[in-house]
Amino acid sequence: MLFFLCSLKIIITFAPLTRGGVYIMLIIPIKDGENIDRALKRYKRKFDKTGTVRQLRSRQAFIKPSVVRRAQVQKAAYIQNMKDGLES
Repeated sequence: MLFFLCSLKIIITFAPLTRGGVYIMLIIPIKDGENIDRALKRYKRKFDKTGTVRQLRSRQAFIKPSVVRRAQVQKAAYIQNMKDGLES
């Protein structure tokens, strides 16, 4: 959901998927004389940081907790091996 308030020069949107089911309101103030493309770029960057799309994709299919834990352990082992390789 995206709202443009031209008189106040603000872009307001709600990020629908968050923890606890609470909506997050993204407010992007537009400066005088600022290009709308630049404001939309700031909006997209801020929206990406909320992780809404990532959360949507992860909810498409159920992943067992044991599989999630295994992936976390494998990732931690990979990172540790990378750090050990840099130290030696």
